[in-house]
Amino acid sequence: MEETMMTKRPKSLRRTKRTKKKRALRFLLLTMMLTFVAVILYGVSLFSKTQVAVDRAYEALDGRPTTINGKKIEPAKDNISILLLGVDDSEARGQEEASRTDAMLVATFNPKERDVQLLSIPRDSYVYIPEVGREDKITHAYAFGGVKAAVEAVEGTLDIPIHYYMEMNFDGFIGVVDALGGIDVEVPYERIEKDEKDANAIHLMPGEQTLDGRHALALARTRKLDSDVERGKRQQMIIQAMLDKASSIQSIGKYGAIIDEVGHNMKTNMTLNEMFGLLEYTKKGMPHVEMLTLDGTDDWSSGIYYYMLDEESVADVRYRLKKQLGLLSDSSRSQLSTNEVSNPMNDSPYGERSIYN
Repeated sequence: MEETMMTKRPKSLRRTKRTKKKRALRFLLLTMMLTFVAVILYGVSLFSKTQVAVDRAYEALDGRPTTINGKKIEPAKDNISILLLGVDDSEARGQEEASRTDAMLVATFNPKERDVQLLSIPRDSYVYIPEVGREDKITHAYAFGGVKAAVEAVEGTLDIPIHYYMEMNFDGFIGVVDALGGIDVEVPYERIEKDEKDANAIHLMPGEQTLDGRHALALARTRKLDSDVERGKRQQMIIQAMLDKASSIQSIGKYGAIIDEVGHNMKTNMTLNEMFGLLEYTKKGMPHVEMLTLDGTDDWSSGIYYYMLDEESVADVRYRLKKQLGLLSDSSRSQLSTNEVSNPMNDSPYGERSIYN
């Protein structure tokens, strides 16, 4: 009898072990299934949220090119340009004067080369503004006629078409940076800066650090200790830091909050499908981003500060942008004459005008 009992125990133990393994396997499969479902639901939720946000942000702009070589523009396949506008529409600004662009950047995309160029335009650049038919600071174009006037001024100065625009106010910028959990940048110097309420609210300290939205905005806006060009470089640095943070795995769970901020504080003439086209650039990792600047000189001769663009620098930037957009060949650089450099309105729909006169 004892032998019989002894021989049955191992079988019972084996059944118990098999049962435990099956339970563990079922638990693992259930966990994987629930995780997969959660990811799908999160993706659907994000898509729905994104659709609502983009619909809210969409604002068409008359007169923009909608075709390239007779075909509808597809950002995933075509070379395109986007004007990025950072607008100060705070209550303090609104009480005193019309909104102005505090940051103007042009991004050009070349899907074949997987290249992105990012040009920062100094806000005090003295250029011809078609909206009013005279020269002024390019930052004033937006105040004169909104996005349309800003786009026309940029097109005339750079002699390239602008296909899309994205306008973001300061609240949106602060909200996106905060939603990302801050951005990692190097602050070049100590600086006391204002925010929308207090003239001494922001205290920037030098060195590498993580900045929240308010401090990142202060760093992007300040120019008292250097120049408009250096401020443009800082803005490019901050955009790169935001892209790096947004593309990290740790930020995936923050996309919902980012979409909310963008939807409430951005305007654009890009549709959701067109935006998805830009995701092609990230499928093989982040694309190469080349930073461009416009050289020039400070001018106080009129009693008002202007940034006078250097004609050779303008010609060089125009060439780079046109090449990126596929508007000229490598051999075309030698054909750029001094006349073309000083007349950015050549071959544009706004007539022949110099950037200065």
